[in-house]
Amino acid sequence: MAEARSAVTEPRVGEIEEGKNPRWDFIVAWRKNTIRRFYRTRNLIRNGMWPTSMWNLGVSVGTMSTLLIGDWEFAKPITSRLWAAAEKLHIHDGIPYYLRVVVLSTSVGFISFLALLYIRRYTLRLLLSYKGWMYQAPRTQSITTILWGLVVRLVSGPRPYMYSCQQSLPRMPVPPLKDTLKMFIESLKPLYGEDSEEYKKLKAQSKEFGRSQGLRYQSIIKLRSWWAQNWYSDWWEKYVYLMGRSPIAINSNYYILDESYWQPTHKQVSRAAGVCYQYHSFKRLCDREELLPLVIRNTIPLCMAQYERMFSTVRIPGEDIDELVHFSTAQSKHIAVQRKGVIYKVNMFDKKGQPLQPSTMEKHFQWIIEDADKHEGDYSEAAKSLSSLTGIDRTEWAKTRQQHFTKGVNKESMDVVDSAMFMVILETKAFEDFSQRGKYLLHGDGKSIWFDKSFTLVIFSDGRFGMNVEHSWADAPVIAHAGEYCMTNEVLESPALYDSEGRCIDIDSRVTQASVTQPERLVWEVPKPLEATIQRAISFCQKNNDDLELVVSDHDAYGKGFIKKCKVSPDAFVQMALQLAYYKDSGKFVLVYESSMTRLYLLGRTETVRSLTVESQDFVKAMVDKQKTSEEKIKLLQRACVKHQKLYRDAMCGGGIDRHLFGLFVVCKGMGKESDFLKTALTIPWTLSTSQQPQQQMINTPSCDLPRFKNMVSPGGGFGPVSDDGYGVSYMIPGNQKIFFHVSCKGSSGKTNALRFTNLLNETLKEMRELFEPSSATNGTTSASNSTKTVENGTN
Repeated sequence: MAEARSAVTEPRVGEIEEGKNPRWDFIVAWRKNTIRRFYRTRNLIRNGMWPTSMWNLGVSVGTMSTLLIGDWEFAKPITSRLWAAAEKLHIHDGIPYYLRVVVLSTSVGFISFLALLYIRRYTLRLLLSYKGWMYQAPRTQSITTILWGLVVRLVSGPRPYMYSCQQSLPRMPVPPLKDTLKMFIESLKPLYGEDSEEYKKLKAQSKEFGRSQGLRYQSIIKLRSWWAQNWYSDWWEKYVYLMGRSPIAINSNYYILDESYWQPTHKQVSRAAGVCYQYHSFKRLCDREELLPLVIRNTIPLCMAQYERMFSTVRIPGEDIDELVHFSTAQSKHIAVQRKGVIYKVNMFDKKGQPLQPSTMEKHFQWIIEDADKHEGDYSEAAKSLSSLTGIDRTEWAKTRQQHFTKGVNKESMDVVDSAMFMVILETKAFEDFSQRGKYLLHGDGKSIWFDKSFTLVIFSDGRFGMNVEHSWADAPVIAHAGEYCMTNEVLESPALYDSEGRCIDIDSRVTQASVTQPERLVWEVPKPLEATIQRAISFCQKNNDDLELVVSDHDAYGKGFIKKCKVSPDAFVQMALQLAYYKDSGKFVLVYESSMTRLYLLGRTETVRSLTVESQDFVKAMVDKQKTSEEKIKLLQRACVKHQKLYRDAMCGGGIDRHLFGLFVVCKGMGKESDFLKTALTIPWTLSTSQQPQQQMINTPSCDLPRFKNMVSPGGGFGPVSDDGYGVSYMIPGNQKIFFHVSCKGSSGKTNALRFTNLLNETLKEMRELFEPSSATNGTTSASNSTKTVENGTN
C-alpha cells in the first residue's frame, strides 16, 4: 500500500552506534557472552548439586584426605579399603605418596558425594510425596507431620535457587480408575438427581467403561507416567489450548488490574517506564535463576517450570494447531510498543549491555507518543489495526499470517513483535472504574491488543496500567507473581522511583547510561486482500466485545477475618455464596468449575474442583427455605464447606477427576476408538466457572490489612465465561476486610446478566453473615447498598 510505504519517508531507525568502533564492539560482545556463560554454568552446577552443595563435596574430599594422611590405627579398616580402591582405580604406586592421596581422596570423595546427592534427592522426592500435611491446619498438625517437616528441612539442605527443587519434586500420580469413576458419578447426583434417567444412564455407562475400555486406557496412562515427567501436562497444553480453534480473545486470555485505589504517578510515560523497568528486572532475575522458588509453609516447594516462558514468548497460529515459540535472551533484547496502532521496537539495553534506566525509557516513550502523533496519518486504518487479526478464529489467522507475513517487510516487522520480551500499549484512553478498565484489558477495542504475546502491558493515559495475558504458556499465579513483584516495589519504594512531580528517578545513580538506539518504527505493507481481512476481523472482534458483560466489585462489608470466625474455609464460604447466588438467579443447579493448582508435582498445572455437591445443594435449598432455622443453615453450611475443602485438597494432591478423564479420552482418541461415556462426561457444560486468585506470593509483600496498604492491593483479574449461558467468576480474598469479584457473561444469552448476578451475590453474602451475626442485619444493609452502588457505577 502506498500509505504504508510513505511511513519510510523518514529514517526508520535512529543513529546506529554499532559498527563505528569494531574493536570496542568485539569487547562488548565478548563481555556479554562471558557473563551469560558464567551464569549458565553457575546455575547448571548449583541446580545439579542440590540438595547437596559444594561444601558437601569439600567435606567429603577433605575427610578422605585426612584419614589417609593421618593413618591412625582406629581408621585402618577404612583406609585399607580406600587403598584397595586405589588399585581398582589404577592409581599406581610409582607416583608420589601425597599425590596418590590427593588423587584417591578426590576420586573416592567425589563418588561418595554423588551417592549422597542421589540419596538425598530421591529421599526428598519420596518425602514430598507425602500429602498428609495438606489435611491438617498449621497449628493442629500431628506428631508424624511435624517430624516429617523437620526431616524435609534437614534433607533439603541449603537455600534452593529458582529451579533447584525441580529434580526433587514427585511425579504426578495416576488416580485409580475406580475412584475417578465413582467420584464422577457422585458429582452428577446434585445436577441430575439420583432418580433421573440421565443419571442412571451415565452410571451404567461408567460401570461398563470401568470393566472394559477403561482398564486398557488406564494401563497406558500408568505406563506413560513411568517415563514422562508429567503424564498429562503436555497433553493439556496441546489439546486444550494449542489445538483450540476459537478466538483466544475473551475465550482464553485473561486480564489483571493494577493497585485498586492508589497509583504512584499519574503521568503515562513515567508509569510506563517504571512498570517496564520492574518487569525487565523480574525477567533478569528469572534469566539468572536468582528468583527464590515458591514454598508452602516454608517447607514444601512448588514447581517453577512455567516461569521459563513468561517473557519472549509468542503463540503462533497454525491451521490445525498453534505453536508456542520462546526466544532466547540473546534473541530477545527489546520490547514492542504500540501507540495509536503504530508499533515500535525499543531496545532494553544500552551500548554497553546495561539495562535501560527508567528515565531513559521515559524519554523513549515520550518520543514514541510524539512520533506516533506525527506519523499516524501515514498508516492506513488497516495498517494500524493489525492486532485485530490475533482476535479471530485461529485457523483463519494462520492462513492470513502465512499469506501476508512470511516475507518482505511484513516478515521483518512480525519477527520484531514475535521476539519481543513483551508488548506495551500506550493507550489514549482512561477509565474511571474497575469494570470499564477490566473490560478493555480483556478485549481492547477490537484492534489494539496483540493477543498472541505471552502478556501485554496496557498503560492508560491517566497512568493506570493492567495486563492482557495469553493462557497456554502458564497459569495465572505465575504472571501474578511478576505483577506482585512490580506493584510491591512500587508501593514500598515509591519515593525512590518517582519524584514529587511523578517523573521517574533512576534506580541506580551509580550507573551511567551509555548511548542508546532510538526506537524503531515498524513498517507494514497492507495490500487490498489483507485490508479486507482486517476490516472483517475488526468487525468480528468488536461484535464479540459488545456481547461481553463484565462487572468488577469490591465487597467491603467483610473479608476472610469474619469468615474464619465462622470456622469454615474462606474459599469454601465464597463457593457456597456463588452457588446460592446462581440458584437465586436461575432457579436451578449447574456444574461449578473451580480451578486448583497441582504444582506440588513436577510440571503440574491445574485440576478441576467440582464444587457442586450434595452437601452444597442441601445448604442452598435450606437458605431459600423460610422454615429452616439459622442453626440448621449454619450446620449445613459448615458441612458443605468441609466437603468442598476436602475436594480442593484432593485436587491439589493429584486426586481430581477431570484431568484423569481427559487423559483417558486422549488415549481413546489416540487408539482410534470412540467412547460415548467419555464424550458425554467431557462435554457437560461448566455453566458457572470460578477461580480464586492468589495473593501475597512474595515474602516481602506487606499485609493489606495494615491501614497504610489497605487501598493499595490489586483487585486481581478476570476472564470470560466458559459457557454461552453461564458466568465466569474470579475472586480475590486479599485480607480480613474485603473480597473482590469479577463477574462476566454474554449479553446475547438472555439468561445471564453480570450486574444482576453481582447484586444477588452481595445480597447472599449479607444473608450468610446474618446467620452468624443477626445484629448485623441493619448495618449489613448499608454495606450491601454501598457495594451495589459501586457496581452500578462500574457497569458499561
